[in-house]
Amino acid sequence: MGVKNKKGARRGVLLGLLLLVATAALAAWWLGFAGKQNGIRPDTVAVSRGDIEDVVTATGMLQPRDYVDVGAQVSGQLTKIHIEVGSEVKQGELLAEIDPTLFSARVDASRAQLRYQQAQLEDREAQLTLAEIQHRRQQNLLADEATTTESAQRAEADLKTARAQIAMLKAQIEQTESSLRADEANLDYARIYAPMDGTVVSISARQGQTLNANQQAPIILRIADLSTMTVQTQVSEADISRLRLDMEAYFTTLGNQDRRWYGTLYRIEPTPEVQNNVVLYNALFDVENKNRALMTQMTAQVFFVIAEARDALLLPMSALRMLPGRQGRSESGARRAIAQVAGKDGQFSEREVEVGVTDRIQAQILSGLAEGERVMGMASGGAARSQQGGMSRPARLR
Repeated sequence: MGVKNKKGARRGVLLGLLLLVATAALAAWWLGFAGKQNGIRPDTVAVSRGDIEDVVTATGMLQPRDYVDVGAQVSGQLTKIHIEVGSEVKQGELLAEIDPTLFSARVDASRAQLRYQQAQLEDREAQLTLAEIQHRRQQNLLADEATTTESAQRAEADLKTARAQIAMLKAQIEQTESSLRADEANLDYARIYAPMDGTVVSISARQGQTLNANQQAPIILRIADLSTMTVQTQVSEADISRLRLDMEAYFTTLGNQDRRWYGTLYRIEPTPEVQNNVVLYNALFDVENKNRALMTQMTAQVFFVIAEARDALLLPMSALRMLPGRQGRSESGARRAIAQVAGKDGQFSEREVEVGVTDRIQAQILSGLAEGERVMGMASGGAARSQQGGMSRPARLR
């Protein structure tokens, strides 16, 4: 019984293989028959119209263009936080409060000291007036020889002493006023206000936490203007020479790869970062974010547009054989290539064409071919290779 089962299984496998071969042969016959009926050879491709871009691809990170870290300038307990993450704030709006007890006490003490010194000044000014009177009287008496020289000299010394005491007291008052201003500033620093309009994107302190600002100002929160985002892109050293300032760039996000966001390259930082022995340069551009669809630290797939063509004649790169050296350039500077063009009789003939913008897959045909003409799908001698990677690009949407 076991031998019969094995023989039946073998027959089933053989029948399956025969059926698969027959299906493949039928499909090949049908494709060849349909191609002949339509006058189209299956090994050719047609010249078509479409859009093409030559781009440098990279990965970037989104950050707000304008932001500020709000810290505490005085030490103390954080008694109240008036906002939360995501709150929209205006410049000058109260954000948080630190316990003001010690700062209020210092202000009160400085003000009391200032009032005491001002009262002392009034007393010294009265004594100065008396000393001036005594000095004039002694001078008059000395002129009439009605007093001694010693008494006149003592009156003059008392006058100078009174003036010096007033000068010292005024200096003390200025010092106290300066201390008062510092104490009042510290009291004001206990109330933390928004330095700019924006959105609270993070809060790093907690209500009730004790802050120590003696060595370094502690960061309480960050406010950012999310209406304009900066894309910080890392470009490899192999591609950085192809970039230029003011060139167009766009990117997509992982959450919406069908939407393009456009900007203009405004900075290429000269100092690279080395990651795993790979040299990368930072390239930055801004993009408007009025509807707040873009968020901080989103990953961006970035495309720097080197060249582009719209509604152009296109042909696969595999159908072209690029000419080398001087022969590969026309007088206008366009690249030259050879294509095997199918004639009406089905025979192929070589034709020289001029090539414009190319990407990894297609090439723009500037001259030498017309729309609808068919070309051998794989050129002899191989096809040119693209200089950039194969990151897929979305449809051109603005």
